[in-house]
Amino acid sequence: MKIRIDIDCTPEEARRFVGLPDVTQLQEAVMTELEKQTLARLKSMDVDTLMKQWFPSSMEGWERLQKAMWQQMTSAATGAAAGAKKSDKEQT
Repeated sequence: MKIRIDIDCTPEEARRFVGLPDVTQLQEAVMTELEKQTLARLKSMDVDTLMKQWFPSSMEGWERLQKAMWQQMTSAATGAAAGAKKSDKEQT
């Protein structure tokens, strides 16, 4: 024996029948807030904004480090060249 019952109702009618609370206003408010936050996050994904967050000192520290390294390399190269000239003079 089979018994089949078809109920034709909307979700709203089923919710009322079962006695569940109406949360449509709450859901709309949450979705609106979620949309605002999502759009704000997408705006912060701008490349300039990301670079400012990742490198807050706007690369000044990197530039100073690069200059210091170049100075060290230059002084080492000139020192090596001066040392080579001395050794050439000593050999003669």
